[in-house]
Amino acid sequence: ERLDTIDGRVYFKGDESAVARCNIQFRCAEKLYIVLDEFNAVSFDELFEKTKSIPWEKYIGKNDSFPVAGHSIKSKLFSVPDCQRIIKKAIVERLFNAYKTDALPETETRVGIEFFILRDKAAVMINTSGESLYKRGWRKATGDAPMRETLAASLALMARVSHENVFYDPMCGSGTIAIEAAMILKNLAPGANRTFAAEGFRFLPRHIFEDARREAREQISGESFEVWASDVDEKMIRIARENAKNAGVLENIRFFTRDVSDIDTEGRRGTLVCNPPYGERLMDVKSAEALYRIMGKAFERLGSWKYYVFTSSEYFEKHFGKKADNTRKMYNGMLRCFYYQYYKKK
Repeated sequence: ERLDTIDGRVYFKGDESAVARCNIQFRCAEKLYIVLDEFNAVSFDELFEKTKSIPWEKYIGKNDSFPVAGHSIKSKLFSVPDCQRIIKKAIVERLFNAYKTDALPETETRVGIEFFILRDKAAVMINTSGESLYKRGWRKATGDAPMRETLAASLALMARVSHENVFYDPMCGSGTIAIEAAMILKNLAPGANRTFAAEGFRFLPRHIFEDARREAREQISGESFEVWASDVDEKMIRIARENAKNAGVLENIRFFTRDVSDIDTEGRRGTLVCNPPYGERLMDVKSAEALYRIMGKAFERLGSWKYYVFTSSEYFEKHFGKKADNTRKMYNGMLRCFYYQYYKKK
Protein backbone atom coordinates (compact mmCIF):
# COMPACT_ATOMS: atom_id res chain seq x y z
CA GLU A 1 0.00 0.00 0.00
CA ARG A 2 1.57 3.27 -1.11
CA LEU A 3 1.82 5.86 1.65
CA ASP A 4 3.65 8.80 0.10
CA THR A 5 5.68 9.88 -2.91
CA ILE A 6 8.41 12.53 -3.07
CA ASP A 7 11.09 13.19 -5.68
CA GLY A 8 13.09 10.02 -6.05
CA ARG A 9 11.32 8.08 -3.28
CA VAL A 10 8.15 6.09 -2.80
CA TYR A 11 7.00 5.09 0.69
CA PHE A 12 4.80 2.01 1.05
CA LYS A 13 4.00 -0.65 3.62
CA GLY A 14 3.98 -4.43 3.39
CA ASP A 15 4.71 -7.54 5.42
CA GLU A 16 8.07 -9.31 5.74
CA SER A 17 7.60 -11.13 2.43
CA ALA A 18 7.53 -7.76 0.65
CA VAL A 19 11.25 -7.37 1.37
CA ALA A 20 12.00 -10.41 -0.79
CA ARG A 21 9.25 -9.98 -3.38
CA CYS A 22 10.03 -6.31 -4.04
CA ASN A 23 13.80 -6.78 -4.28
CA ILE A 24 13.29 -9.59 -6.78
CA GLN A 25 10.45 -8.01 -8.78
CA PHE A 26 11.19 -4.25 -8.85
CA ARG A 27 12.25 -3.14 -12.34
CA CYS A 28 12.79 0.61 -11.89
CA ALA A 29 13.74 1.14 -8.23
CA GLU A 30 17.38 1.61 -7.22
CA LYS A 31 17.18 0.24 -3.67
CA LEU A 32 14.65 -1.01 -1.13
CA TYR A 33 14.85 0.24 2.45
CA ILE A 34 13.08 -0.59 5.69
CA VAL A 35 12.25 2.67 7.46
CA LEU A 36 12.85 2.11 11.18
CA ASP A 37 11.82 5.59 12.32
CA GLU A 38 11.16 9.13 11.12
CA PHE A 39 11.50 12.19 13.32
CA ASN A 40 12.34 15.89 13.30
CA ALA A 41 15.97 16.69 14.05
CA VAL A 42 17.34 20.23 14.15
CA SER A 43 20.29 19.55 16.48
CA PHE A 44 22.88 16.80 16.81
CA ASP A 45 21.64 16.06 20.33
CA GLU A 46 18.15 15.47 18.96
CA LEU A 47 19.50 13.28 16.16
CA PHE A 48 21.55 11.28 18.66
CA GLU A 49 18.80 10.68 21.23
CA LYS A 50 16.10 9.79 18.71
CA THR A 51 18.42 7.45 16.85
CA LYS A 52 19.46 5.81 20.12
CA SER A 53 15.81 5.19 21.03
CA ILE A 54 15.42 2.80 18.06
CA PRO A 55 15.66 -0.87 19.25
CA TRP A 56 18.80 -1.59 17.21
CA GLU A 57 19.40 -4.92 18.98
CA LYS A 58 16.39 -6.30 17.06
CA TYR A 59 18.19 -5.73 13.77
CA ILE A 60 21.94 -5.82 14.47
CA GLY A 61 23.69 -8.78 16.08
CA LYS A 62 26.55 -8.39 18.55
CA ASN A 63 29.16 -9.14 15.87
CA ASP A 64 27.38 -7.62 12.85
CA SER A 65 28.86 -4.71 10.91
CA PHE A 66 26.70 -1.61 10.45
CA PRO A 67 28.21 1.08 8.20
CA VAL A 68 26.28 4.36 8.08
CA ALA A 69 25.69 6.46 4.95
CA GLY A 70 23.13 9.04 3.93
CA HIS A 71 22.06 12.41 2.58
CA SER A 72 20.88 15.71 3.97
CA ILE A 73 18.90 18.22 1.88
CA LYS A 74 17.65 21.67 2.90
CA SER A 75 18.18 20.91 6.58
CA LYS A 76 19.95 22.53 9.55
CA LEU A 77 22.01 19.37 9.96
CA PHE A 78 23.65 19.72 6.57
CA SER A 79 27.01 18.04 7.27
CA VAL A 80 26.69 14.43 6.11
CA PRO A 81 29.96 13.25 7.78
CA ASP A 82 28.83 14.73 11.11
CA CYS A 83 25.41 13.10 10.80
CA GLN A 84 27.09 9.77 10.01
CA ARG A 85 29.28 10.10 13.10
CA ILE A 86 26.38 10.98 15.40
CA ILE A 87 24.13 8.18 14.13
CA LYS A 88 26.96 5.63 14.37
CA LYS A 89 27.73 6.74 17.93
CA ALA A 90 24.05 6.47 18.93
CA ILE A 91 23.77 2.94 17.55
CA VAL A 92 27.01 1.88 19.27
CA GLU A 93 25.84 3.14 22.65
CA ARG A 94 22.48 1.40 22.26
CA LEU A 95 24.19 -1.89 21.38
CA PHE A 96 26.74 -1.54 24.20
CA ASN A 97 23.85 -1.37 26.65
CA ALA A 98 21.81 -4.11 24.97
CA TYR A 99 24.67 -6.62 24.75
CA LYS A 100 26.43 -5.62 28.00
CA THR A 101 29.71 -5.12 26.21
CA ASP A 102 32.23 -2.42 25.42
CA ALA A 103 33.38 -3.92 22.10
CA LEU A 104 31.60 -4.50 18.80
CA PRO A 105 33.92 -6.35 16.41
CA GLU A 106 31.70 -5.84 13.31
CA THR A 107 33.02 -9.01 11.69
CA GLU A 108 29.81 -10.78 10.66
CA THR A 109 26.64 -9.88 8.69
CA ARG A 110 26.65 -6.42 7.13
CA VAL A 111 23.52 -4.40 7.99
CA GLY A 112 23.77 -1.16 6.02
CA ILE A 113 22.24 1.85 7.79
CA GLU A 114 21.17 4.88 5.77
CA PHE A 115 19.66 8.19 6.77
CA PHE A 116 17.80 10.73 4.70
CA ILE A 117 17.22 14.20 6.17
CA LEU A 118 14.89 16.45 4.18
CA ARG A 119 13.79 19.82 5.57
CA ASP A 120 14.83 18.77 9.09
CA LYS A 121 12.86 15.50 9.02
CA ALA A 122 15.12 12.46 9.35
CA ALA A 123 14.36 8.94 8.16
CA VAL A 124 16.62 6.20 9.54
CA MET A 125 16.61 3.07 7.40
CA ILE A 126 18.15 -0.32 6.70
CA ASN A 127 19.30 -1.06 3.14
CA THR A 128 17.79 -4.45 2.24
CA SER A 129 19.10 -4.55 -1.33
CA GLY A 130 22.82 -4.22 -0.78
CA GLU A 131 24.10 -3.33 -4.22
CA SER A 132 21.75 -1.24 -6.36
CA LEU A 133 18.91 -3.10 -8.05
CA TYR A 134 20.05 -2.08 -11.51
CA LYS A 135 22.82 -4.65 -11.08
CA ARG A 136 20.75 -7.56 -12.38
CA GLY A 137 23.78 -9.77 -12.97
CA TRP A 138 23.22 -10.43 -16.68
CA ARG A 139 25.28 -7.59 -18.17
CA LYS A 140 28.86 -8.83 -18.37
CA ALA A 141 30.04 -6.44 -21.10
CA THR A 142 28.99 -2.94 -22.21
CA GLY A 143 29.85 -0.20 -24.63
CA ASP A 144 31.37 3.16 -23.74
CA ALA A 145 28.19 4.76 -22.33
CA PRO A 146 25.93 2.05 -20.90
CA MET A 147 22.44 2.88 -19.63
CA ARG A 148 21.38 1.51 -16.27
CA GLU A 149 18.99 -1.40 -16.50
CA THR A 150 16.47 0.34 -14.22
CA LEU A 151 16.29 3.35 -16.55
CA ALA A 152 16.01 1.12 -19.62
CA ALA A 153 13.09 -0.73 -18.02
CA SER A 154 11.33 2.55 -17.24
CA LEU A 155 11.69 3.71 -20.87
CA ALA A 156 10.18 0.45 -22.13
CA LEU A 157 7.32 0.63 -19.63
CA MET A 158 6.52 4.25 -20.52
CA ALA A 159 6.45 3.24 -24.18
CA ARG A 160 3.78 0.68 -23.22
CA VAL A 161 5.64 -2.32 -24.59
CA SER A 162 3.11 -4.96 -25.60
CA HIS A 163 2.79 -8.48 -27.02
CA GLU A 164 0.78 -7.24 -30.02
CA ASN A 165 3.44 -5.16 -31.76
CA VAL A 166 7.16 -5.33 -32.49
CA PHE A 167 9.40 -3.53 -29.98
CA TYR A 168 12.51 -2.19 -31.72
CA ASP A 169 15.71 -0.47 -30.59
CA PRO A 170 17.66 0.48 -33.75
CA MET A 171 20.67 1.82 -31.80
CA CYS A 172 20.87 -0.95 -29.24
CA GLY A 173 24.51 -0.78 -28.14
CA SER A 174 24.98 -3.53 -25.53
CA GLY A 175 21.26 -4.31 -25.76
CA THR A 176 20.02 -2.95 -22.44
CA ILE A 177 16.70 -1.43 -23.60
CA ALA A 178 15.77 -4.40 -25.81
CA ILE A 179 16.72 -6.92 -23.12
CA GLU A 180 14.72 -5.14 -20.42
CA ALA A 181 11.73 -4.93 -22.80
CA ALA A 182 11.96 -8.66 -23.49
CA MET A 183 12.17 -9.39 -19.75
CA ILE A 184 9.01 -7.33 -19.19
CA LEU A 185 7.15 -9.15 -21.97
CA LYS A 186 8.34 -12.54 -20.70
CA ASN A 187 7.58 -11.46 -17.11
CA LEU A 188 11.06 -12.43 -15.98
CA ALA A 189 11.78 -11.04 -12.51
CA PRO A 190 14.86 -8.81 -12.85
CA GLY A 191 16.34 -9.83 -9.51
CA ALA A 192 15.67 -13.56 -9.67
CA ASN A 193 19.31 -14.47 -10.30
CA ARG A 194 21.12 -12.25 -7.82
CA THR A 195 21.46 -12.05 -4.05
CA PHE A 196 20.46 -9.28 -1.65
CA ALA A 197 21.78 -7.98 1.66
CA ALA A 198 18.54 -8.90 3.45
CA GLU A 199 19.12 -12.61 2.78
CA GLY A 200 21.64 -12.53 5.62
CA PHE A 201 19.54 -10.53 8.10
CA ARG A 202 18.76 -12.53 11.24
CA PHE A 203 15.51 -10.69 11.90
CA LEU A 204 13.92 -11.85 8.62
CA PRO A 205 12.73 -15.43 7.91
CA ARG A 206 15.08 -17.20 5.50
CA HIS A 207 12.23 -18.77 3.54
CA ILE A 208 10.84 -15.48 2.20
CA PHE A 209 13.47 -15.29 -0.56
CA GLU A 210 12.98 -18.94 -1.51
CA ASP A 211 9.23 -18.33 -1.69
CA ALA A 212 9.67 -15.14 -3.74
CA ARG A 213 11.97 -16.83 -6.26
CA ARG A 214 9.56 -19.74 -6.64
CA GLU A 215 6.72 -17.27 -7.18
CA ALA A 216 8.82 -15.46 -9.82
CA ARG A 217 9.51 -18.70 -11.71
CA GLU A 218 5.82 -19.58 -11.72
CA GLN A 219 4.93 -16.18 -13.20
CA ILE A 220 7.15 -16.45 -16.30
CA SER A 221 4.97 -15.97 -19.37
CA GLY A 222 4.98 -18.22 -22.42
CA GLU A 223 3.06 -15.70 -24.54
CA SER A 224 4.78 -14.91 -27.84
CA PHE A 225 6.22 -11.49 -28.69
CA GLU A 226 8.82 -9.85 -30.93
CA VAL A 227 11.73 -7.65 -29.92
CA TRP A 228 14.22 -6.37 -32.51
CA ALA A 229 17.63 -4.88 -31.74
CA SER A 230 20.09 -3.52 -34.28
CA ASP A 231 23.25 -1.43 -34.28
CA VAL A 232 25.73 -0.21 -36.88
CA ASP A 233 28.58 -1.79 -34.88
CA GLU A 234 28.79 -5.58 -35.31
CA LYS A 235 30.93 -5.84 -32.15
CA MET A 236 28.13 -4.32 -30.08
CA ILE A 237 25.65 -6.82 -31.53
CA ARG A 238 27.90 -9.66 -30.35
CA ILE A 239 28.01 -8.12 -26.87
CA ALA A 240 24.25 -7.58 -26.85
CA ARG A 241 23.61 -11.20 -27.84
CA GLU A 242 25.80 -12.45 -25.01
CA ASN A 243 23.99 -10.19 -22.53
CA ALA A 244 20.61 -11.42 -23.79
CA LYS A 245 21.78 -15.00 -23.34
CA ASN A 246 22.75 -14.25 -19.73
CA ALA A 247 19.36 -12.61 -19.14
CA GLY A 248 17.46 -15.61 -20.54
CA VAL A 249 15.91 -13.78 -23.50
CA LEU A 250 18.26 -14.55 -26.40
CA GLU A 251 15.63 -16.59 -28.22
CA ASN A 252 13.14 -13.72 -27.82
CA ILE A 253 15.21 -10.98 -29.50
CA ARG A 254 16.13 -10.68 -33.15
CA PHE A 255 19.59 -9.08 -33.35
CA PHE A 256 21.03 -7.71 -36.60
CA THR A 257 23.52 -5.14 -37.90
CA ARG A 258 22.02 -2.06 -39.57
CA ASP A 259 22.68 1.66 -39.76
CA VAL A 260 19.82 3.75 -38.39
CA SER A 261 19.68 5.61 -41.71
CA ASP A 262 18.55 2.34 -43.32
CA ILE A 263 15.73 1.71 -40.85
CA ASP A 264 13.01 -0.58 -42.21
CA THR A 265 9.70 -1.64 -40.64
CA GLU A 266 9.51 -4.68 -42.93
CA GLY A 267 5.80 -4.03 -43.22
CA ARG A 268 5.23 -4.55 -39.51
CA ARG A 269 3.58 -2.36 -36.87
CA GLY A 270 5.42 -1.53 -33.72
CA THR A 271 7.02 0.72 -31.14
CA LEU A 272 10.55 2.05 -31.38
CA VAL A 273 12.63 3.19 -28.40
CA CYS A 274 16.20 4.40 -28.71
CA ASN A 275 18.93 6.18 -26.78
CA PRO A 276 21.16 7.90 -29.36
CA PRO A 277 24.48 9.55 -28.41
CA TYR A 278 24.05 12.86 -26.56
CA GLY A 279 27.37 14.48 -27.45
CA GLU A 280 28.34 14.01 -23.79
CA ARG A 281 30.20 10.68 -23.50
CA LEU A 282 29.81 9.54 -27.12
CA MET A 283 30.38 11.82 -30.13
CA ASP A 284 30.64 15.58 -29.89
CA VAL A 285 27.57 17.80 -29.91
CA LYS A 286 27.76 18.64 -33.62
CA SER A 287 28.06 14.96 -34.57
CA ALA A 288 25.10 14.10 -32.35
CA GLU A 289 23.01 16.86 -33.94
CA ALA A 290 23.92 15.59 -37.41
CA LEU A 291 22.78 12.13 -36.33
CA TYR A 292 19.45 13.56 -35.14
CA ARG A 293 18.89 15.03 -38.61
CA ILE A 294 19.60 11.64 -40.18
CA MET A 295 17.17 10.03 -37.74
CA GLY A 296 14.49 12.57 -38.63
CA LYS A 297 14.63 11.62 -42.29
CA ALA A 298 14.87 7.89 -41.60
CA PHE A 299 11.99 7.83 -39.12
CA GLU A 300 9.64 9.22 -41.74
CA ARG A 301 9.57 5.65 -43.05
CA LEU A 302 8.09 4.37 -39.78
CA GLY A 303 4.58 5.34 -40.83
CA SER A 304 2.12 4.45 -38.09
CA TRP A 305 4.79 3.31 -35.60
CA LYS A 306 5.11 5.00 -32.23
CA TYR A 307 8.65 6.07 -31.44
CA TYR A 308 10.41 7.37 -28.36
CA VAL A 309 13.84 9.01 -28.19
CA PHE A 310 15.81 9.51 -24.97
CA THR A 311 18.53 12.17 -25.05
CA SER A 312 19.97 15.05 -23.03
CA SER A 313 19.57 17.47 -25.97
CA GLU A 314 17.07 20.27 -25.36
CA TYR A 315 17.16 20.99 -29.09
CA PHE A 316 16.56 17.46 -30.36
CA GLU A 317 13.21 18.38 -31.97
CA LYS A 318 14.83 21.21 -33.93
CA HIS A 319 17.45 18.91 -35.49
CA PHE A 320 15.11 15.92 -35.79
CA GLY A 321 12.67 18.12 -37.70
CA LYS A 322 9.49 17.23 -35.83
CA LYS A 323 7.92 18.33 -32.57
CA ALA A 324 7.19 15.55 -30.09
CA ASP A 325 3.62 14.80 -29.03
CA ASN A 326 4.84 14.71 -25.44
CA THR A 327 8.14 15.22 -23.61
CA ARG A 328 9.07 13.83 -20.21
CA LYS A 329 11.93 15.34 -18.22
CA MET A 330 14.06 12.60 -16.66
CA TYR A 331 17.56 11.99 -15.34
CA ASN A 332 20.28 9.62 -16.47
CA GLY A 333 22.38 9.60 -13.33
CA MET A 334 22.94 13.30 -12.64
CA LEU A 335 22.41 14.30 -16.27
CA ARG A 336 19.07 15.92 -17.09
CA CYS A 337 17.49 14.25 -20.10
CA PHE A 338 14.31 14.31 -22.15
CA TYR A 339 12.10 11.48 -23.34
CA TYR A 340 10.64 12.65 -26.64
CA GLN A 341 7.46 10.74 -27.43
CA TYR A 342 5.94 10.49 -30.90
CA TYR A 343 2.61 8.70 -31.17
CA LYS A 344 1.35 6.85 -34.21
CA LYS A 345 -0.64 8.78 -36.78
CA LYS A 346 -4.42 8.64 -36.62
